Amino acid sequence: MMQQFSFLEFFAGGGMARLGLGDSWRCLLANDFDPQKCAAYRANFGDNDLIEADIAALNLNDLPGERADLIWGSFPCQDLSLAGARGGIHAKRSGAFFGFRRLVEQLHTAGRAPHIVALENVAGLMTSNGGRDFAVVVECLAALDYRVTAIVLDARAFTPQSRPRLFILGFGPAAAPATAKTPTSEKLAPPALISALDHLPPEARAQWLWLAPQPGPRRNIRLGDIIDWNAADWHPPEQTKALVDMMSASQRARIEAIMRNGARRAGAGFRRTRAENGNSVQRFEARFDGLAGCLRTPAGGSSRQIVIAIEGGKVRTRLMSPREAARLMGLREDYILPESTTAALKLCGDGVCAPLVQWLGENIFEPALLIRAIKAA
Repeated sequence: MMQQFSFLEFFAGGGMARLGLGDSWRCLLANDFDPQKCAAYRANFGDNDLIEADIAALNLNDLPGERADLIWGSFPCQDLSLAGARGGIHAKRSGAFFGFRRLVEQLHTAGRAPHIVALENVAGLMTSNGGRDFAVVVECLAALDYRVTAIVLDARAFTPQSRPRLFILGFGPAAAPATAKTPTSEKLAPPALISALDHLPPEARAQWLWLAPQPGPRRNIRLGDIIDWNAADWHPPEQTKALVDMMSASQRARIEAIMRNGARRAGAGFRRTRAENGNSVQRFEARFDGLAGCLRTPAGGSSRQIVIAIEGGKVRTRLMSPREAARLMGLREDYILPESTTAALKLCGDGVCAPLVQWLGENIFEPALLIRAIKAA
């Protein structure tokens, strides 16, 4: 019989962590406060496990009595992202982390602390407030007797999207992951992570560990494999020409070279405002390395990613569709997206890459929990 582990999922969105963990995991509770995301969660998983409420309004009595193997929290990133105002972890949106911390503390006091804590956020958390916000998170876990580590993983290893994310992981006393000495390779420990550790007080630093290197995943699809080449909503030729004219000379030359070679290539890009020769210039910047840029939430027309397709010596452009965004997040084709384009893109832009969560589950969480089970036997 398959070993089944249990988990709690906070800031659950459309349940992408649940999808990634898969059938060997059992959801005890999911929570989010966004009505449209909760509607998508219900459409895909039902209503039995979901509490639609602000995490600040929850307390121990709202949580299951069963001790969970894992508690997952993808807390809001807006105040920590390099693309935002960077108000820090104490600002209104990213400050939702403290509601999560309070629940973990209550579970700890009640003797029901999850064996593993997993927090997901943007890589900018490592440098937010000079690394002090990262230290706040680590200190919170270390104070609850978790051994703590962090790892930066990029969705590009799983799907054709460039999306680096930071995962801060806490392991309870009996959940022992495979550890290693301090890594020397930047691929294993980014310089920003090494620098952030300097802000840890001695008590928290004593609880720090480094994960042993894991077999790296290998993405085997490109952006051109997931876009709908036969979509009906391509821009009129004049609109495509206007976008191409907004490119830099080097980017236009790249497109012309692809067209001359007769290649079939898909790229994706955004409109951006750049300072050039003292003036603000709007540019359309695309990439043709087989990857889309990091999905964003649709805060306006300029934040919508644009697909650019080159085929048969011709160039076409259009906005990326919600289903294509879902594929970039590793969602199944039968995943039910919100009917509203804006809501569907927000769901994807705020989510976590499901195959990346699967990799964490299979390579880090499950081995550590199996060691705990053996010790407890």
